[in-house]
Amino acid sequence: MSETTIELDGHAIELSSQDKVLFADCGITKGDLVDHYRRIAAVALPHWRDRPASLQRFPDGIDADGFFQKDAPEYFPSWIARERLKKEGGSVEHVLVDDAATAVYLANQGCVTLHLGLSRVDRIDRPDRLILDLDPAGDDFGRVQDAARRTRALLDELELPSFVQTTGSRGLHVVVPLDRSAGFDAVRDFAHRLASCLARRHPDRLTAEQRKAARQGRVFIDYLRNAYGQTAVAPYTVRAKPGAPVATPLDWDEALAEGQSPTAYTMRNIFRRLGQKADPWQGIGDQAVSLDAAMRRLDDGC
Repeated sequence: MSETTIELDGHAIELSSQDKVLFADCGITKGDLVDHYRRIAAVALPHWRDRPASLQRFPDGIDADGFFQKDAPEYFPSWIARERLKKEGGSVEHVLVDDAATAVYLANQGCVTLHLGLSRVDRIDRPDRLILDLDPAGDDFGRVQDAARRTRALLDELELPSFVQTTGSRGLHVVVPLDRSAGFDAVRDFAHRLASCLARRHPDRLTAEQRKAARQGRVFIDYLRNAYGQTAVAPYTVRAKPGAPVATPLDWDEALAEGQSPTAYTMRNIFRRLGQKADPWQGIGDQAVSLDAAMRRLDDGC
């Protein structure tokens, strides 16, 4: 049935065009997308709550033009949480994906992918995530795994906890949970120094060079997301790519295993995985750290 109304979290949500195909290559419909976000919320909400969201919407399917949306439209229901945040030259009212009902409503609006801020709205200028995006020049995921291995080794050396997830595209995100004692400028500076240290240690494999022409096939250690107003792809969100891959937290052994693929987990198999294995990022905030000591170690070691 294409049109229906469901009750979720105490809200009535009108669902439309549930049989509309959004992923033509594999036949995934809007109804399938809605169901994904309804079911995944139990695992994903601890990672999503209280973070400003940017919505990547494809109302006519991923083969048609999509668009990014940061400002919550007036027609969104009043029960969806919002937060107005400053931006250069004004402000923007972001959606907060704080419950399953919001995730379902957004999916029904054709929101395929959630991108989330690196800080929570109660202290928006104090990030609780440092993210290094390992961006390959091509499709050789082995190079990304090598970069991830070397990145983890440096973070271990600095006595920093690290977590990893596929992006549902070609690369990996390496994440350090932070205790919010430092502002964005300090975190971004530290992330830049991490990337530069890795590039100096492994100049034939890794680079911190922003210009693509200067990367010469090396994996780019992208530290640039660590800034106010920047976002990263959310854990367990769907990517607008053939096969409907899902950005998936992994444990380190999985991420570095031979034969691993950055698009191994999709809407078709993610719940089978979660039925067999707990979320590797469960309790990530319990390991949040200050960067102060690591900054001194980085100065001494690089």
